[in-house]
Amino acid sequence: MKVYNCIKDFKAVNNPVVTIGTFDGVHLGHQTIFNRMKEAAAELDGETVVITFYPHPRIVLGLDSEDLKFINTQERKINRLEEAGIDHLIIVAFTKQFASLSSEEFLKDLVVEKIKPAKLIIGYDHHFGKDRQGGFEMVSEIGKEMGFSVERVDEQQVSDVSISSTKIRKLLGSGKVHAANLLLGYEYSISGKVVTGQSLGRNIGFPTANIEIADEYKLIAAVGVYACRVEWMGRMYKGMSNIGFRPTVDHGDLTIEVHIFDFDQSIYGDQITISFVERLRDERKFEGLGALTEQLVKDREHALGLL
Repeated sequence: MKVYNCIKDFKAVNNPVVTIGTFDGVHLGHQTIFNRMKEAAAELDGETVVITFYPHPRIVLGLDSEDLKFINTQERKINRLEEAGIDHLIIVAFTKQFASLSSEEFLKDLVVEKIKPAKLIIGYDHHFGKDRQGGFEMVSEIGKEMGFSVERVDEQQVSDVSISSTKIRKLLGSGKVHAANLLLGYEYSISGKVVTGQSLGRNIGFPTANIEIADEYKLIAAVGVYACRVEWMGRMYKGMSNIGFRPTVDHGDLTIEVHIFDFDQSIYGDQITISFVERLRDERKFEGLGALTEQLVKDREHALGLL
């Protein structure tokens, strides 16, 4: 996949099939759009082009930005789009000046002028441009005027549940990672650098890797204990993770730590990725380290059963 950090850098390709959106999550609904794009590109002997925005428009415009978190980091979103088989990714720098463009100006002066789409495919509820004026009907009219076809992909569902990034964020915020994963089409994950902790876990037979998240806008799932998979140095391991405040031994800041099963390596300073499979229980305070250890033994058996 070729990545462009400015739409003006895009070099003309044959019969571009284009979509536009923020695509937080790159969930099953988004993947349906991408699959349809690939089908259309094959029919037209063309190539697929995704246009997205960075930073997220809500951050730039100050809309709920204090509480706004994202399912994927920008780096992970790019990786997901590449895994989806997209040919070209254009990342438009979203600024307040750019936000002032009408949807018609954006389409005609940038998308049509620079990309010359043969076809534009959008989601069922997608709107873009100033005041979100760019809906399916308006885009279709511009398509007729400017010589490209427009197709809308219907709402996608899993077990009668409609798929949306907002719904997935709410599920993760309540700890329902299994339900969120069904809508994502993959396991929600957190990546970060392993940092030094208090080494209390090692003293009770459950050493943990504490990770530091660099992206302040990364969505962290609800506090609790989870069955998970851990990727380190290209290898996958089973484990269990705790997101919380460690009330039995500590009342400090929120921490993310993972105990990797059957693993004895020094990984301080390394990057790891924790993929969350299922929430095991709430985080709670125990009477002492003995009671905590007993529960961790049960958690380990529960996690192994799920994994």
